[in-house]
Amino acid sequence: MFALLPAAANRPFEVNLMRKLVRFLGIAAVSLAAFTSTTSFAAGRTDFKVCWTIYAGWMPWGEAKTQGIVSKWAKKYGINVDVVQLNDYVESINQYTAGKFDGCAMTNMDALTIPASGGVDSTALIVSDYSNGNDGVLIKGKGKQVADLKGQQVNLVQFSVSHYLLARALDSAHMSERDLKVVNTSDADISGAFATPAVHNAVTWNPMLADLKAQPNVTEVFDSSRIPGEIMDMMVVNTQTLRDNPALGKALTGAWFEMVALMHANSAGSTAALTAMAKASGTDLAGFKGQLSTTALFYTPQAAVDFVTNPDLPKIMARVAKFSFDHGLLGQNAKSADVVGMAFDKGVVVGSKSNVKLRFDPTYVKMAAAGQL
Repeated sequence: MFALLPAAANRPFEVNLMRKLVRFLGIAAVSLAAFTSTTSFAAGRTDFKVCWTIYAGWMPWGEAKTQGIVSKWAKKYGINVDVVQLNDYVESINQYTAGKFDGCAMTNMDALTIPASGGVDSTALIVSDYSNGNDGVLIKGKGKQVADLKGQQVNLVQFSVSHYLLARALDSAHMSERDLKVVNTSDADISGAFATPAVHNAVTWNPMLADLKAQPNVTEVFDSSRIPGEIMDMMVVNTQTLRDNPALGKALTGAWFEMVALMHANSAGSTAALTAMAKASGTDLAGFKGQLSTTALFYTPQAAVDFVTNPDLPKIMARVAKFSFDHGLLGQNAKSADVVGMAFDKGVVVGSKSNVKLRFDPTYVKMAAAGQL
């Protein structure tokens, strides 16, 4: 993906224990919703909360709130939407899974392996972008290609999109994880580890990636631009909440595309907005623009529609599901990568049709593209 801030705030992915805990919380949240009359998933509500964490592709949410764009669109549909910034990525998904938020910004893989596999039916309301170079595989020293990783240790955040990127890099070199050793290293520690003589290989995302590959004698041997569209950033919303309260989908979608249109306007207003987002994320305008340059951000609703209705999307998610299953991320009782169903445009379903828990629904983005919001 494409982040840009203090390392600890960027897509910190926990390992198996955390994912098991989140799955448990997700299942508990669903059970509670089924047997009580909590307002968390009730129809006809007027107050909603969504959360996000600092990362280049999600900074527009914070700026849209600051500029009053979110409140303007919410008011148009007679609701209130609080857009809340959290400091910890995993915790944000955890809280969404437990029902404390109606929506949350997360990656496609995490949407599948945390809320969906935990039993929380979720909808990718807006697929906002994909990583187009914000994630990379680095070798320090003599290595100049992926094949040079053979027999080596590779430091990365285990079970994260970095791990997925490594697997795809190895595929490209006709290798597998059996050819090397993965060393789990938190995103907060990856830069420090790479600076030591003992660590020669790492996989990470921006801004750490930019800092590390700028160092002497470091080669980036693979990056996410080689797998376009596979590492996505999304605003994920609870499916039942969205069904019961379409105003939420309309307000969020309208606000998002007004904000990104402003960013892309090449005006004094867009420069001011980009500068504010850069500052909020801990960098300057040039640094933020650098992050955006490796972010395939969909600046128009039609661009987002084209991506989410592309027949390649189910194939991409099937690949992500296989990786997740192979690494035990779909639950201890999962018998195959098809345990969680994923629904796409035109009724296409990948995985279990009786257990659809992740939906790529273009309804609201199509409305935005048609000028119907």
